[in-house]
Amino acid sequence: MTIRQIDEQAPFTTADGSTIRSILDRANAPVENQSLAEATVPPGGATERHYHRLSEEFYFILEGHGEMEIDGNRRSVGPGDGILIPAGAWHQITATAGKSAGLRFLCCCAPPYSHEDTFFD
Repeated sequence: MTIRQIDEQAPFTTADGSTIRSILDRANAPVENQSLAEATVPPGGATERHYHRLSEEFYFILEGHGEMEIDGNRRSVGPGDGILIPAGAWHQITATAGKSAGLRFLCCCAPPYSHEDTFFD
């Protein structure tokens, strides 16, 4: 059985500029097919627009409000929203300025997230 406490995971910055704490991934568990992380974007901040050739992603918004862009389509997002990002889809998430906490969301990737599978304009 593998159980990881999020508060015990050190945060790091991903290739797209978000700060994440890996909950379960290849670095801290015997994971083969997916990864789960908590991501944060500060108020007024955004990830760099990018795509993943292999990984399909789910974002689940826990706190804050913002705008999600996937392949040119934009929607406002907030707590309770689940977002599907297909493999190969260009995407970017932006936290609404003026919100004190910014955005906090869960990110699940299958196959697991890797810097090598992150591509930019």
